[in-house]
Amino acid sequence: MEWQLQDAKNQFSKVVQKARLEGPQVVTVRGQRTAVVLSARDYDALRAGRPTLVDDLLSGPAWHNDFSEAVTERSRTPSRDVAF
Repeated sequence: MEWQLQDAKNQFSKVVQKARLEGPQVVTVRGQRTAVVLSARDYDALRAGRPTLVDDLLSGPAWHNDFSEAVTERSRTPSRDVAF
């Protein structure tokens, strides 16, 4: 079902209830599809099996040995004198 933004705002609990019972609810602004309200179950099904940001970051390419050594051996002190 499509909802104009003002109607969706005024009847948000109804929009959420319909999303739970009937499926995704489309919200429009000036006739253009702008947002979709999903039930938590539909959202979880949509996200299932997709990697998280952490998974993506951890699965990146391995560091070159020279770079890895440079990072490990770098000075732990600040490069500038910082006065507080």
